[in-house]
Amino acid sequence: DTLDKQREFRSKTKGALVYPAIVVIGMIAVSVIMMIFVVPKMTEMYKDFGAELPTPTRILIGLSNFMIKFWFLIAGAVAGGFLMFRRWVSTPVGTLIWEQFIFKIPIWGKLKKDILLAEFARTMGLLSTAAIPILDGLRIVSDTLDSKIYGEEIRRVAVRVEKGTTLSEAMTLSTDFPAILPQMLAVGEQTGKVDEILGKLADFYEAQSEIKVKALTTAIEPIIMIFLGIGVGFLVIAVIMPIYNLTSQF
Repeated sequence: DTLDKQREFRSKTKGALVYPAIVVIGMIAVSVIMMIFVVPKMTEMYKDFGAELPTPTRILIGLSNFMIKFWFLIAGAVAGGFLMFRRWVSTPVGTLIWEQFIFKIPIWGKLKKDILLAEFARTMGLLSTAAIPILDGLRIVSDTLDSKIYGEEIRRVAVRVEKGTTLSEAMTLSTDFPAILPQMLAVGEQTGKVDEILGKLADFYEAQSEIKVKALTTAIEPIIMIFLGIGVGFLVIAVIMPIYNLTSQF
């Protein structure tokens, strides 16, 4: 049941980002096709007329020539950079730095935190329901979460609990957990319903994540349209201005 809920939750978050991803990929593909196939034909036409080209057109032609002549270098640099980035992110230091960077991104950082908190609460609640001791549960969750920062913080919480503090008190000392989490856990500890409280917290953070996913897609769409408009505007200026100059000469 837990795996099914996690799968459904992740599919919702990924599905909401499909449209922006398709738009970005399409924009890149169209730009590459323009640079490789369309701009060279325009360049030959302008050379035949001997027209003086404006700065935007010269920039566009220069970029096109560079892509045509050195496409293998560009492809190699992109592939090599991607592989180096993947290898760097897989190192402990790289994972930590990259995760800290992700958490600082507006909307996306908070979304990532809510997803991790939902998984923490769901898994911890499941282990508590199965009568797994708190210390063992914390160590298991610290290894299952896809986060180095939260994994290390949960291990520090486990050390505090081992020294005699309650789970809610141990989490209060951490700055990575929002205040509502230890407050709700304190209620669960007083009423003897920690597993039920953790389940409600998981539902709460999943609902928060869905709201942030919608906010993220709403914010991404106008940003993509702005960049798309700038790119199209530059292409139009670079293509139309020489034609206008030619017609004015005639």
